[in-house]
Amino acid sequence: MSTLRFKALAQLPFIDFRKDNAVEVPKKLSELFCENVFSEETMRNYLTKEAFTSIQDAIKRGTKTPRHIADQIAVAMKDWALSKGATHYTHWFQPLTGSTAEKHDSFFTPFESDRAIERFNGSMLIQQEPDASSFPNGGIRNTFEARGYTAWDPTSPAFIIGTTLCIPSIFISYTGETLDYKTPLLRALSAVDDAATDVCRTYFDKNVTKVTATLGWEQEYFLIDTALYQSRPDLILTGRTLLGHSPAKGQQLDDHYFGSIPTRVMNFMKELEIECMKLGIPVTTRHNEVAPNQFELAPMFEETNVAVDHNSLLMDIMARVAHKHHFHILFHEKPFKGVNGSGKHNNWSLATDTGENLLSPGKNPKKNLQFLTFFVNSLKAVQEYSDLLRCSIASASNDHRLGANEAPPAIISAFIGSQLYSVLEELEKVTNGKLSPEEKTELKLNVVGKIPEILLDNTDRNRTSPFAFTGNKFEFRAVGSSANCAEPMTVLNAIVAKQLRTFKNQVEELIAGSKLKKDEAIFNVLREYIKECKNIMFEGDGYSDDWASEAEKRGLSNLKTTPEALKMELNEKFVSLYEELGIYNHREFEARNEIKLEKYAAEIDIEAKVLSDIARNHIIPAALYYQNRLIDNVKGLKEIFSESEYGDLAKDQMDIIRSISYHVSEIKVGVDELLQAKEDANSTHNAQEKAERFCNEVKPRFDKIREASDALEMLVDDELWPMTKYRELLFTR
Repeated sequence: MSTLRFKALAQLPFIDFRKDNAVEVPKKLSELFCENVFSEETMRNYLTKEAFTSIQDAIKRGTKTPRHIADQIAVAMKDWALSKGATHYTHWFQPLTGSTAEKHDSFFTPFESDRAIERFNGSMLIQQEPDASSFPNGGIRNTFEARGYTAWDPTSPAFIIGTTLCIPSIFISYTGETLDYKTPLLRALSAVDDAATDVCRTYFDKNVTKVTATLGWEQEYFLIDTALYQSRPDLILTGRTLLGHSPAKGQQLDDHYFGSIPTRVMNFMKELEIECMKLGIPVTTRHNEVAPNQFELAPMFEETNVAVDHNSLLMDIMARVAHKHHFHILFHEKPFKGVNGSGKHNNWSLATDTGENLLSPGKNPKKNLQFLTFFVNSLKAVQEYSDLLRCSIASASNDHRLGANEAPPAIISAFIGSQLYSVLEELEKVTNGKLSPEEKTELKLNVVGKIPEILLDNTDRNRTSPFAFTGNKFEFRAVGSSANCAEPMTVLNAIVAKQLRTFKNQVEELIAGSKLKKDEAIFNVLREYIKECKNIMFEGDGYSDDWASEAEKRGLSNLKTTPEALKMELNEKFVSLYEELGIYNHREFEARNEIKLEKYAAEIDIEAKVLSDIARNHIIPAALYYQNRLIDNVKGLKEIFSESEYGDLAKDQMDIIRSISYHVSEIKVGVDELLQAKEDANSTHNAQEKAERFCNEVKPRFDKIREASDALEMLVDDELWPMTKYRELLFTR
């Protein structure tokens, strides 16, 4: 009996991974950096002074590029791309499918019967028209209405992959609604820029003309041998293992974390870094993660829009490079039961065009007041919009990971460190109203003035906190590995923008109504915010049952599943926030909510089909085949041994036969119940109700089938078991 598993395992000895896939770095990584990017330096070499100034204004100030300048840029971009061997161009965009998309058009243009040129003008650069009928739209338009537009985003540089010039773009419907992740992100970044710049210029530094949100993501992932991956239908179709008994050794000894990187993996990492450097992705960190076959890489901080593009691009590159090294890469948040899943920590901060990090303490009381203003307002934004932040990370795959003793819980709280917490407690004691000279001195010198000393190497990391302050940034740890960073970054920047607007209005009202000086008014407003934010500040173990009980007392939501979270998303408070900031209109926001609900239901539906198929067509036949062999053996024992001997000798085998029958019956009944529940859920047309039924009635039925199958895995002859086992998937180097 030949199985996919043994065919896959048989391939491994014939591949000399060390020899066939050795990678040598051709030159210094710094020399490779941005080799295939239409970077600022490249622009200087290819553009006229007028065109260069125009595109820099578009990047830094958001000004529109005139059409004649767009023509100049297009010609320069084409000439550069042709010099790199490019033959086609595409508007590279990020639709709501969760992956990237592109439609390639050739530069080649015939102009006589036997003559042709390479053509690319401003119209082609600025806009492209892909068929939008297959992309999610949440009911914004009919399926037969195929037209959609991509439009060039000049704030993110063009790049070349293979022979294609890729132009980062937004994606909108024919009627103007957003159909991608990038458009709302750009709007949120503009909103936080306006609000933060206004606060800086009004209270701290009139030289600030722009505030940029920065992002540094940390990408975790698993590498699985391609042959073994192909032997698992569940991995191929769902990204995770729906069945599989835990191996004798998993991650218990933590001997993988930061350990020596296997040679084959190192070759993959080397080639990946080379490709990243060429495309301007500044990756600097690589290491083993806690689980076997799990790894991580992280880049330097970048402007958020570029960082989001780079992360989406990176995920594409990783898949291509992994294939060359006979690996398949898994971004699913929980591909294996019983071992850590994968996240994508989003490290966020705000930086001014004068070179300051607004979440970094300064060297004097004035700079520390600035730090406290942005720090406390960030906490206040999370406190006001914690449910919306939870919605931004909601997905079927991330539900497996959140709170599973490896990732933060679904309760949104903030960790700031005990010493900074004590600073806020001191600030909370500030007299409400006008400060005496002594109080001003005490506050500025003994509280605010001590912040640099207190924060120096003091902010320990709390892996159980979904939103942790780590010295000069906030780390949003709850983002899932497969997620597009754009959604959580859209939400975070939007809520901070809204909060900074509110803060400035309250300070101005206090100054006007009470004649308080600027610093006194700021202290008084921050003091009230600190009191209100205490319910989300938590310094302890987020995994503990005590915290869940305490969080409930504090009135914090514990939205454990995606349908629960998305039901909260349509709160009028959140809709009003987006409409006020111009990030979504009501129709767009409802459409996105529906898309996420439909995606959730579809993913559980697919998992149910795959699990039913594997259980019926792989597990049960293998179990019955082995059971029949045992039955034949028992019959043989009866023929050759006396009645008294036979009973003792056949007892253990008879027990196994009974156990197999019991578990096979459990699987059969479980599959029937699962398919009926799936059919019932699909009969529901309301997106919220359908997602809830898949969550509460379909998904829980997976466990019964899995438990019976995993029990059979420990009973059936290893040579007959059809599914590649965890010990092979996780420990094959």
